Amino acid sequence: MCSHINVGYGSDISIKDLALLIAETVDYQGQISFDDSKPDGTPRKLLDSQLLANLGWQAQITLEQGIKSTYEWFCQADEIRE
Repeated sequence: MCSHINVGYGSDISIKDLALLIAETVDYQGQISFDDSKPDGTPRKLLDSQLLANLGWQAQITLEQGIKSTYEWFCQADEIRE
């Protein structure tokens, strides 16, 4: 049976903290706002990566490192396209 596999690193993070982490990484100077009139389910997100762990996979980097390296890759790829 095919199914999706969550790739997480085993810790939860609030949506606000994730947004702030990304903003810091990309040097975003604007304001981050949230529309509290719309439900988003849960204010914290935690991916259950147990299926991957059962297959022998374990995160090698932190979320912060992953976001930073992904942003660096994106910037380099964007330069190549220009």
